[in-house]
Amino acid sequence: MFSHVMIGTNNLDKSKAFYDALLGTLGISAGVVDRYRVFWRTPTGVFAVTTPIDGKPATVGNGGTLGFACQSAEQVDAFHAAGVANGGTTCEDPPGVRQGPAGSLYLAYLRDPDGNKICGLYRMPRA
Repeated sequence: MFSHVMIGTNNLDKSKAFYDALLGTLGISAGVVDRYRVFWRTPTGVFAVTTPIDGKPATVGNGGTLGFACQSAEQVDAFHAAGVANGGTTCEDPPGVRQGPAGSLYLAYLRDPDGNKICGLYRMPRA
């Protein structure tokens, strides 16, 4: 559905270090810097951070969450731990199972160094 997702940052170097560590837990190679942006490319899409082109500060969208697909609960935990160890802050409940209409999900929420809300998500097999 999506070709790419791009979010704003006020510190490109800090964001690159944060997302290199975080996305590395998902097997994604280090981001590539292109002037005022960093791109992480995969066969299924692109994630990027950018300093705003208009020169104004990047701000956080209230109510928005960016979810990253994980392959196991252990990978979600590693994703979360890497984020916290690299300048992110945990938010909401601790990593764990949440029940919903879509079945059981193993989730971990945190905020990146700029305050963007992100999530590692593993869709657990139905019993």
